[in-house]
Amino acid sequence: MDVSTILISAAILGGVGLTFGTLISLTHMKMKVWEDPRIDAVVDLLPGTNCGACGQAGCRAFAEALVGDKVQPATCTVMGPDDITEVAEYLGVAAGEANKQVARLLCAGGCDVAVQQAEYRGLRTCKAAVAVSGGGKGCSWGCLGLDDCEQACDFDAIYMHQVELPVVVPDKCTACGDCVEACPLDLFVLMPIEQKLIVQCKNLLEGDEAEAVCEVACNACGRCVADAKPGLIEMVNGLAVIDYDKNELANVDATARCPTGAIVWVEGSQFVDTPTAELARSATV
Repeated sequence: MDVSTILISAAILGGVGLTFGTLISLTHMKMKVWEDPRIDAVVDLLPGTNCGACGQAGCRAFAEALVGDKVQPATCTVMGPDDITEVAEYLGVAAGEANKQVARLLCAGGCDVAVQQAEYRGLRTCKAAVAVSGGGKGCSWGCLGLDDCEQACDFDAIYMHQVELPVVVPDKCTACGDCVEACPLDLFVLMPIEQKLIVQCKNLLEGDEAEAVCEVACNACGRCVADAKPGLIEMVNGLAVIDYDKNELANVDATARCPTGAIVWVEGSQFVDTPTAELARSATV
């Protein structure tokens, strides 16, 4: 191959490269989407947990929503008051207010009050136990106490009580929902902290049959329905169900005659997830 052929080939390749490079550059200039530089600055101020509790896909998406004036800084449940103020001052917006939510466990049946009909010796996870006849617990709707929720929580907001029930620490809970996803029995729910009336049972048995498997089970006696404001609570398949759209009607009276302590009233920031029957009953006074 002579030198001229090599030079021609190099020129052709160079020309092709230059042409495509120019086209790519022009396309980039034409299609480039401008991004507000404040977004990166706000991202640096956020906690970076990407928990999704704010309702956005992650901290960057939240920062974009903040800069776009679609949400307020207080929507982030992970930041403390000082951090929220810093973000608000940087953007020149109001910090806003957010209704704090917490994860709540709808079960009070620890190993001290719930019947164990068999000893579970399989893989020590709730999901595995559910796949093997419910892990041996008499109440097939109750918490298995194998700490899937504790392991899923990145904020140390859940710890296991000695009676094998998870306890939520409301001051640490960001309502990220990881425990909700981790529980194979759907026993965790996210609730506004002002919702103080809680039925901590999901069993679908009634009367003696319910209490035979758990001392703190809802036995479908209906006393809470009678004692509550009309329309606030109804019995559905043997279980007391609260209509939280009528939360303004809720008061402690609905718990007064509950014979098992299945329905409780939570005051202030204290979240009672009743690790024992005694606590379940004491929460109603």
